[in-house]
Amino acid sequence: MTINRPDPSEFASFYAGYIGKVPDSGPEKLLEEQIGQLEKLRKLPEDKGDYRYADGKWTVKELIGHVADAERVFSYRLTRIARADKTPLAGFDENAWAETAPHGRRRMSSIVDEMIAVRRSTLALVGSLDETSIGNTGVANNNPVSARAICWIMAGHTKHHLDILAERYGVEY
Repeated sequence: MTINRPDPSEFASFYAGYIGKVPDSGPEKLLEEQIGQLEKLRKLPEDKGDYRYADGKWTVKELIGHVADAERVFSYRLTRIARADKTPLAGFDENAWAETAPHGRRRMSSIVDEMIAVRRSTLALVGSLDETSIGNTGVANNNPVSARAICWIMAGHTKHHLDILAERYGVEY
């Protein structure tokens, strides 16, 4: 099944940047391609994993850990909304999570392995959706969102952070 680009009415405007990073080929293809890009990060030396490009910014390890954490949240939202659960879903404070998460104390390869495992689970979930479930809508973080939009948001969110790794951290993927 092709997951068409969501209409702007299907997501909060602050997600438009993420959705705009996804090529017209759709989120499934990009989500799959990103596994190979993430695999390359496993080879980063530990000292590069501890690098932050400015005071107060996340390290490479923290950034990859954030992507894994956020993808879990997005996948949870996707599951609930795709299953027609109308319960409003809470937001989360990614900066507070980053402060308490153990990502900075872990090995880079372990964080990348975790992210790839999360991604494989996401791909299985996305692959299980049908035309009805992908069009379901709900509320997350006080904003209406469709299951379709969440698929695009997840792919674009990862692309956003991989781009930051290349542009600001000098990490090639």
